[in-house]
Amino acid sequence: MLSASVTVDPAFVVGPVRPRTFGSFVEHLGRCVYTGIHDPGHPTADEDGFRGDVLDLVRELGVTTVRYPGGNFVSGYRWEDGIGPVGERPRRLDLAWHSTEPNLVGVDEFVRWCARAGVEPMMAVNLGTRGVQEALDLLEYCNVPGGTRWSDERRKNGAEDPYRVKMWCLGNEMDGPWQIGHKTAHEYGRLATETARAMRMVDPGVELVVCGSSGSQMPTFGEWEHVVLTEAYEHVDHVSAHAYYWEEDGDLASFLASAVDMDHFVESVAATADAVRAAGKHSKRINISFDEWNVWYQKRAESRPPSGDDWPVAPVLLEDRYNVADAVVVGSLLISLLRHTDRVHAASLAQLVNVIAPIMTEPGGRVWKQTIFHPFALTARHARGEVLRVAVDAPVHETAKFGEVSAVDAVATHDAETGDVTLLAVNRSTTDPVALDVDLRGFPGLRVVEALTLANPDHTWAATADDDASVAPRPNASATVVDGRAVAQLPPVSWSVVRLARA
Repeated sequence: MLSASVTVDPAFVVGPVRPRTFGSFVEHLGRCVYTGIHDPGHPTADEDGFRGDVLDLVRELGVTTVRYPGGNFVSGYRWEDGIGPVGERPRRLDLAWHSTEPNLVGVDEFVRWCARAGVEPMMAVNLGTRGVQEALDLLEYCNVPGGTRWSDERRKNGAEDPYRVKMWCLGNEMDGPWQIGHKTAHEYGRLATETARAMRMVDPGVELVVCGSSGSQMPTFGEWEHVVLTEAYEHVDHVSAHAYYWEEDGDLASFLASAVDMDHFVESVAATADAVRAAGKHSKRINISFDEWNVWYQKRAESRPPSGDDWPVAPVLLEDRYNVADAVVVGSLLISLLRHTDRVHAASLAQLVNVIAPIMTEPGGRVWKQTIFHPFALTARHARGEVLRVAVDAPVHETAKFGEVSAVDAVATHDAETGDVTLLAVNRSTTDPVALDVDLRGFPGLRVVEALTLANPDHTWAATADDDASVAPRPNASATVVDGRAVAQLPPVSWSVVRLARA
């Protein structure tokens, strides 16, 4: 058994636990909307056709914000198609995913769904095929009380009060050649700046997210952020980060160390933003919205969209089946996001239902949890107060992609009001359990109130509609506190949460 130690001290505060860290993403892609959150024929469907069983799991997952309607989809989307009487809405070709969009769900339905789910809507505007005026029209529809063309249209459609949407994404992945309306950094930076300036004229209180790189492996990574922020710095609040290239490709050790890459991504973007801040002599600080992240097996057949004359509605797309190792990695990525809470002010697990998602549905039938549901839900539920920077002393091992990495990664949170401490820890070893020793002398009088571990001897076990509970997190009876030190055994390829409270 390997041995590792973690030191937790209340003095080493990174920043507050930000509720928006636990956001998610609903795109008009595959079965995320249709037969995902929206399935009018389902026994639990409400008057808008939204599934009640899915809403129940969204609440259990602890999602705080939901980004909508894309994603690649937004770069060809005409938002006006999704308002007014449903029977009169046009059907459109969705070029992003080679599908047909029936527009049965639009902005009004989505905002009502957010209210039922208890989440904050995060809207994206189309800066691919459209521009400043269309963004202003949508903002007017959502946020102006009344007395204008689009605000009165919203009221006519049944929403007397404005939606007051706070967060807005200025396009999506405009650095990507796959994006409809793809632009150079200079072209996009100018368009985003003019859109942001105009949107603030309508609603000075909006928070605006400018597109950063859609991956740290993009050839323009770093330069893109520098050029765009040099243009837009004073007019935006956040820069986005997207990453999906974490997947097990036969190299389990590197896969389990994926958070090393997320750390690098966040720190690189923050450094670039700070360089622009210094050069431009700006007073404010630009932070990061990591508004698309997840494990995604992009080479699998289910990730290939239709082609030719086949333009289906809600095809099966990107429906990855996640196993135990995937869940451990998702848990470790959440540790990374929390560790950078000083700069990551929002994040969105992509996506929420069916499409690379923690929640899966059968059309008209069952709903079930994937393995990645559990670390997200437990972290969202128990990470409270302030994030603490912990000192980890653990054996290292070699990985093909990231060199030497620590066998253990961890972060802690501290709720000053209650005194509670939550420790999140991952054992990245593929073969060895770890005896973990946690120095808690800065928190006298704590005891273990709950310890849960997600692991399985077969790290490839994946949940199904028939069995999504066999490998849910289980109590870890080894966790205890003795003389100001917590001890626990962490199985190989595992994610754990240890909750401590005053005796």
